[in-house]
Amino acid sequence: MSSARLSSVASALLLLKTFSEDEAELGISGMAKRLGLAKSTVHRLAVTLASEGFLEQNQENGRYRLGLSLFKLGVLVRRRMDVSNLGMLLLRALRDLTQESVHLAILSEGSIVYMYNVEGAQTIGARSYLGARKPAFCTSEGRVLLAFGSAQQVQAVLAEPLEARTPKTVTDPKALLELFDEVRRLGYAIDDEESEGGMRGVAAPIRNISGTVVAAVGLAGPVQRLTKRKLHHLSLQVIATADAVSARMGYKHH
Repeated sequence: MSSARLSSVASALLLLKTFSEDEAELGISGMAKRLGLAKSTVHRLAVTLASEGFLEQNQENGRYRLGLSLFKLGVLVRRRMDVSNLGMLLLRALRDLTQESVHLAILSEGSIVYMYNVEGAQTIGARSYLGARKPAFCTSEGRVLLAFGSAQQVQAVLAEPLEARTPKTVTDPKALLELFDEVRRLGYAIDDEESEGGMRGVAAPIRNISGTVVAAVGLAGPVQRLTKRKLHHLSLQVIATADAVSARMGYKHH
């Protein structure tokens, strides 16, 4: 493959990655500016990606947004995780039992990505976005995944500058390592207004057939409803759900 051809593939991928939750639609000049490429190059890339369904054009304003081909690929990624529809039923059961929002998250380069999201019945609940990313070190799901993850993953996360998302966020690496020890000891993690003000969460690990922690079940809600005492009480139900999903994935508890 020629280097020119390879660089156009890289540019196409970078172009797809310029879209975000905040900027779901972008024009050619906006994309060109972000990528530092000529408008003509970006236009060519956008037309090619649109012809394959990776982008689609808003006919009203000419801007582009991500296309359905990406969604189809995303569904395959989700399926690959093996957390089958049976797992989904278990997440819904936890939601019905607690009336709070329930999530399933995986670790990706120091962030967590929400793969499933079951909204709580209450109107003021945790806002979580499918596919959205949050830093792992300050979220209950992320702490579970780091606590049971590899030393390299933890090292990589703690080597980065850790920014406080709220006044309560723990950013000291030493304190975080102690927190991870506690998570391993208790079997669950808590986020006390550390990733979002006014919200608390609790999460537990999901293991695959070989016993590796591959995902986390998390439950979140506003501090008015989720007192710390209630959170610790709910941890038992979150652990039970995570264990049931693990069992569906072939994990046998020794």
